[in-house]
Amino acid sequence: MKTNYQRILMVSAIALLAASIPARAFEPDDQIESSARNSYVFKTFLKDDAIKTQSKDGVVTLSGTVKHESHKDLALQTVAHLPGVKSVDNQLEFKGISPGVNSDEFLSMKVILAIWFNRELGDSKPQVDVKNGVALLQGEVKNESQLERTAEYARDVEGIKGVINEMTVARITGEPAKTRQEKIDDASVTAQVMMALLTHRSTSSLKISVATNDGIITLGGEAQNAAEKDLVTKFVSDIFGVKGTINNMSINAPKSN
Repeated sequence: MKTNYQRILMVSAIALLAASIPARAFEPDDQIESSARNSYVFKTFLKDDAIKTQSKDGVVTLSGTVKHESHKDLALQTVAHLPGVKSVDNQLEFKGISPGVNSDEFLSMKVILAIWFNRELGDSKPQVDVKNGVALLQGEVKNESQLERTAEYARDVEGIKGVINEMTVARITGEPAKTRQEKIDDASVTAQVMMALLTHRSTSSLKISVATNDGIITLGGEAQNAAEKDLVTKFVSDIFGVKGTINNMSINAPKSN
C-alpha cells in the first residue's frame, strides 16, 4: 500500500509539473531562429554581418548591422519564407551612408548579387567596379562560357549602361576547386529567386509570386507576353539551388489605346 501511495504521489507531481510548463511553447520559435542562422543565405552571403534573429509566436524581429544595404532585404526575404514565420520586423541597420538608388555603389552590389545567385557563375566571385553606370569586371572564371555569361548578366542588371569585361580564364593547376553544395534550404532558394528577379532589367518591374517546395519553384503573377514569361523561367532556372520551375504566370497583354 505504501509503495502504491508513493507511486500515486509521484505521478501526480509529474502531472502538476507538466501542467505548469507550456507544452513546446518555445520550440517553434527556437526552430525559426535556428533555421535562420543555419540557412544557406545567412551562412554564405550574410556571414560577415552582425544579425540577431528573435522570434516570438512566429513574429520575427531582425536587429543588428549589415555591411551592405542590399543585405537587409536579403535577410528579410530569407526569414519571411521560413516555416512558421507569420511576419518580420526588419530593424537591421546599414552602418554607413546608404547608397542612392542606381548610384554606382548600389549598381555594383546588384551586379554582384545577380552573378552570385547564378548556379554556373557564383563560384567565380568577380570584382565589380561601376563608374557612371559602366561596370568594370575583373577576376578569373573557369572557362569561356562563364566569361561571356558573366558579362551578359551584368549587362541585364537594371541601371547598368555598359560593361567592360577584363576577366580572364584561369589556368587549371592542381586539384579542381570545390563546387558549392547542391542542396540548400527552400527559404534561401526563394530569397535568391526574388532578389535575382529584382536585379534584372527584364523582370524588375514584374509582380511575381514565388513559392519553393524541396527546390521546385512555383511562379505566379502576370507577364505581358509569352517571351517575357519564358525569360522569367530562364532566369529562375539558372539560380543556384533550383531543381525545377513551374511557371503559372498568366499572360496579360497591355491594352492598346
